[in-house]
Amino acid sequence: MSKPIVAIVGRPNVGKSTFFNYLAGRRISIIDDTPGVTRDRIYAESEWRGRKFTIIDTGGIEPNTDDYIKQQMIQQAHIAIDMAHVIIMLVDMKTGLTALDEEVANILRKADKPVLLAVNKVDNPGQPPADIYEFYNLGMGEIYPISSIHGLGIGELLDAVYEHFPSAEELSEDEDAIKVAVIGRPNVGKSSIINRILGEERVIVSDIPGTTRDAIDTHFEVNGKRYVFIDTAGIRRQSRVDDEIEKYSVLRSWAAVDRADVCLIMLDARDGVTEQDTRIAGYAHEQGKASIIVVNKWDLVEKQTGTLEEYRKKVGQDLEYMNYAPIVFVSAKTGQRVHRLFELIDYVFDQASLRIQTGVLNDVLNEAIAMVQPPSDKGKRLKIYYMTQTGIRPPSFVLFVNDAELMHYSYERYLKNTLRSNFGFEGTPIWFTVREKGDKT
Repeated sequence: MSKPIVAIVGRPNVGKSTFFNYLAGRRISIIDDTPGVTRDRIYAESEWRGRKFTIIDTGGIEPNTDDYIKQQMIQQAHIAIDMAHVIIMLVDMKTGLTALDEEVANILRKADKPVLLAVNKVDNPGQPPADIYEFYNLGMGEIYPISSIHGLGIGELLDAVYEHFPSAEELSEDEDAIKVAVIGRPNVGKSSIINRILGEERVIVSDIPGTTRDAIDTHFEVNGKRYVFIDTAGIRRQSRVDDEIEKYSVLRSWAAVDRADVCLIMLDARDGVTEQDTRIAGYAHEQGKASIIVVNKWDLVEKQTGTLEEYRKKVGQDLEYMNYAPIVFVSAKTGQRVHRLFELIDYVFDQASLRIQTGVLNDVLNEAIAMVQPPSDKGKRLKIYYMTQTGIRPPSFVLFVNDAELMHYSYERYLKNTLRSNFGFEGTPIWFTVREKGDKT
């Protein structure tokens, strides 16, 4: 990774998410008084003294628990610890030193990483209360009193963190990583597909709806190419999202689409395309994201001759506005066709990144106009003077015309299909802007 990584760890309810959000400068982690709300590690970027770094918020560590979800939260925290260059252990001034704090400290001592002990909820400026000194019993060295809510003492803590950052030369650059958002309804297998792709338990997998409550970034490299997989909370219909925690999760899932280069739109093969699937896919389409439709749990579908093609046709009809997106039938459980995903991700990313020279573009445009005349209205015919490409991801074009109101949707679709038949653009939307000649807006 190109930036130092700082992991925030501690037992539940010491204020890790509040501290994380303060560093991130915006509400990313979910804040709630319910233990276990931050179920997976969350990533964000922060900056101190001109140096950008990645912060990871983790679920609260409870080493001696029989709860399945909490056990997996511990695994996630261990992954964050392994990835980190510096670890901030957070404790709570108001509750004082606990046996669970001591267990967390024992785990961190084994990590052989720089660990800074931050005593949170010291909310009054000035000399910290004498009770703070009991935390020296953890044997973690210097104590940094802070208030995540008021921002007190955080500068001193970050100065100490900064001193442990590896040099820029020691860190590999991954700005060229392809960001892939895995989106879909709850329980369609988003986390399972990422785990199958990565070959390890990077994301909590459970049949309990809402398990992946936050968008999680997982960095991965294959054949010299870098990827960032963003697993997201399952997106339910808004009317069913009564729980305040899940509302924030849905918002973050949309945000994950916004920052992705490629979206894997997950469907459950047993359910077909549901109304909510069309909403999710529609959002990726509207945001101009290169997309792949991934039909998961294909191993659970009873098959006969022609089943796959019939299903493909039905998905194409239900998601007609995304007829450019390739459809792949997989099983996260058995691994069936999962290997094709990297190939398709690379392909649609490259297609969305295509640039066409203006001369070549207008040769194709003139040929298209000669074959099918532009529409007319009340005796006035649309004239298209020329076209130029203005952007990629998605490929974006401006058409200069005599009267923008004469451009009919069906003719615009015809021109887009012409571009696809000549240049590909498979897996990506195409954006048109229609401008009257001389209009500089």
